[in-house]
Amino acid sequence: MATTINYEAPTWNQIYEMLVDQAEKIRKSSYQPDIIVGVARGGLVPARILTDLLGVPEVATIQIEFYVDIAHTSPQPTLKQGLTKSVVAKKALLVDDISDTGQSLKLAKRYLLEQGAKEAKIATLYAKTSTITTPDYLEKQTENWIVFPWETRETLRKILQKNRGKRAANQEIAKLIKAGLPKRLAERILKTLK
Repeated sequence: MATTINYEAPTWNQIYEMLVDQAEKIRKSSYQPDIIVGVARGGLVPARILTDLLGVPEVATIQIEFYVDIAHTSPQPTLKQGLTKSVVAKKALLVDDISDTGQSLKLAKRYLLEQGAKEAKIATLYAKTSTITTPDYLEKQTENWIVFPWETRETLRKILQKNRGKRAANQEIAKLIKAGLPKRLAERILKTLK
């Protein structure tokens, strides 16, 4: 029996509002990061926005791979690219879009501390209630599969590949549109995938 996936597709404006709220929470907590570390790929856009909102000019990235398809992971997350800047003796804010299982963030935080970070806190937009790594700063808990604007085409491509038959794919895409993905945008992107 196929697993039913419920989607949520936040807009750019909704995400920006969430990040403004998150920046306020971070400031109120008196945590002042010296560097923001974005987890590639999902955390890159939120990390960049938080550098602006928090006035932290130093930004670095790391890349961790874990998801291989919609709601399917590898057995373990893998560090694919180390830090692009040193975190030695710095307070780091580790940023990703979601803490799903939490395994990637657990690996990333441990890695930052092993690389000499004085302290490492985690900020995500979303977290699943079942995550093993609860972020220090988070905006929303959900059990839905979140489709962020920066991964819309990738998600539509995976839906088309995964669903055998046009009807099944159309049903899944209709669910995604109902969850907030603009229909016109979906149609435009789908044309690029044919």
